[in-house]
Amino acid sequence: MSSISAFQSGIAGFQGGMYSAAQNTAEIARGGQTLEELTSSLVQLDASRRQVEAAAKVIQTSNDLVGTLIDIKV
Repeated sequence: MSSISAFQSGIAGFQGGMYSAAQNTAEIARGGQTLEELTSSLVQLDASRRQVEAAAKVIQTSNDLVGTLIDIKV
């Protein structure tokens, strides 16, 4: 896997997590849910947060790798 595709995967994961978080936040804000529906939305929101955090780590690692490669080639 190249650093570029890792970076792209990180960006895709970040965007997907943010989209999911926005959907779950809207569901929570809408109100009128049962306790089970609210709990499900909160659990999904936490899963979205974890996805964004993991994707950010992938992006950071890819960035570090590119920096290391540039330092080696110079």
